[in-house]
Amino acid sequence: MTNWSLSVLLESLHDDIHQQLETARKSFGHPVSKGDASETIWLELLQKYLPKRYEAKKGHVVDSNGTFSQQIDIIIFDRQYSPFIFNYKGEVIVPAESVYAIFEAKQSLTADHVKYAQEKVESVRKLHRTSLPIPHAGGVYPAKVPINILGGILTFESDWSPALGLALENALKKDGGSLNMGCVAAQGYFNFLDTTKRYEFVAGGKPATAFLFKLISELQFSGTVPMIDVLAYSKWLTPTT
Repeated sequence: MTNWSLSVLLESLHDDIHQQLETARKSFGHPVSKGDASETIWLELLQKYLPKRYEAKKGHVVDSNGTFSQQIDIIIFDRQYSPFIFNYKGEVIVPAESVYAIFEAKQSLTADHVKYAQEKVESVRKLHRTSLPIPHAGGVYPAKVPINILGGILTFESDWSPALGLALENALKKDGGSLNMGCVAAQGYFNFLDTTKRYEFVAGGKPATAFLFKLISELQFSGTVPMIDVLAYSKWLTPTT
């Protein structure tokens, strides 16, 4: 008989992330260092456990009109069909058509951080995305409508008590709301349900692992990003007169 336990394995995944985030909070004295450490921990989790068709990086998003997003802590984008990713000296630029999801990573969950994450999300969602018809053996599929880009926030703790209560719900709904999901590793996770148009808050348990599974599920239902019009970007190669 095997001595493996799936329950233990999944619990250990959460415990590892929780411990790393707690260590970063306690060990780093400078806020920027704490923030950078938190981003790295979440990025490493996603880079390790997301299916290989997805990539997770910190960077900017650009569209074919030459408009750039704000800097994004975590961009989850397509690596199977994306024709180019600009990466120079650690600066990553992702075409808008390739983006599946974006997240802001913070040490704690506050109203200001929720608002900040919402602004980051909107800076990506407002970008122009091309979509071409897709040729296949029997003809051509019509151009695909660009997918809804998921947006969220990832933290270690919450400044609210309870962490996933009315205060968080009000902050998420303010200004129309634009965050689909998020995780407070020490206390729970949340996600927006399209069926009921309401937020679901799940407290306790092993939030980091539960959130990871929920994110993968949401990405599966997102389908595949549209076929990018590469030539729309090539116009920037032509010198202006």
